[in-house]
Amino acid sequence: MESIISEKVQVGISACMYGCEVRYNKKGWDMLTYFGREREAFIWHPMCPECMSGLGVPRDAIRITGGNGFDVWNGKARVKTSRGEDITEKVKNGARICMETLKNAGVYVYVFMEGSPSCGVYRTTLKNKRIGKPPGVFGALLLNEGFFLIPAADMQSPVRRWDWRRRLHAFVWLKNMELDSTVKLYDMWHIIKFLCQEIDNEQAKTIGREIAGIKGFDEEFAQDIKNRILMILRRPSSLERIKHMLWKNYSFYKKKAGVEVEGIMEPTGLRNMTHIAKELMDMEVRTYKEGTFFGSAPIIYRRV
Repeated sequence: MESIISEKVQVGISACMYGCEVRYNKKGWDMLTYFGREREAFIWHPMCPECMSGLGVPRDAIRITGGNGFDVWNGKARVKTSRGEDITEKVKNGARICMETLKNAGVYVYVFMEGSPSCGVYRTTLKNKRIGKPPGVFGALLLNEGFFLIPAADMQSPVRRWDWRRRLHAFVWLKNMELDSTVKLYDMWHIIKFLCQEIDNEQAKTIGREIAGIKGFDEEFAQDIKNRILMILRRPSSLERIKHMLWKNYSFYKKKAGVEVEGIMEPTGLRNMTHIAKELMDMEVRTYKEGTFFGSAPIIYRRV
């Protein structure tokens, strides 16, 4: 089974994180600068629900009152400006337009601005350490539609950036796969199981046992397995698990290939994030060139 995706992944992104100065105070940050040339491996779709609401730039800051973004859609909460103007319907309409645009483009991945009452998912304010009333209005739609969500702040960390990239590639690979036979189901799990084990070992064990115990192909069962794996892939790993799995995969590679890779350190070895990210990417490149398997990043992007 092919473990390469050859099409650029389409990614929605909060426009203020793409460098567009569209925040209420005319600010914006180009978070893609952290990618360097790797940014060209994706097709970006900048979105600003507040601008699409007709609020313009600059504008009054907005907040959710009486609940969170889900409550806004259920009619239990309102969106108001700092002056008290009720703009609930405007903001909902802007969020709808952005979601329809993403869907029309076939986008199901989104880099969100955390702390925004519109795009925020786990926070809707940037004041002090408060989280506000998450999710935001657009954030609620992103969650309801099952998007693969990436906090924009993760782009600043080379390890977090690597983590979501390899999970995203696996997510896209699996989401676009038609599991129409037992053989395909087995092959898919053989490729992706190590990544799933790193993220959620208990859930991965359960899935592995269920796949091993099937007797004949069942389409409904295959779809359920696929959905559960996609849910696992949406979740970030931890630094400790990433380092542990890197060492485990490297040890297997070293034993099989009979060679050592300079710079790969044990999990307890002290080094900074940049060094860890380099170790991970070095293993990715080396195993790809040699045609071997790197369980930490089983799916890679290469243009055909």
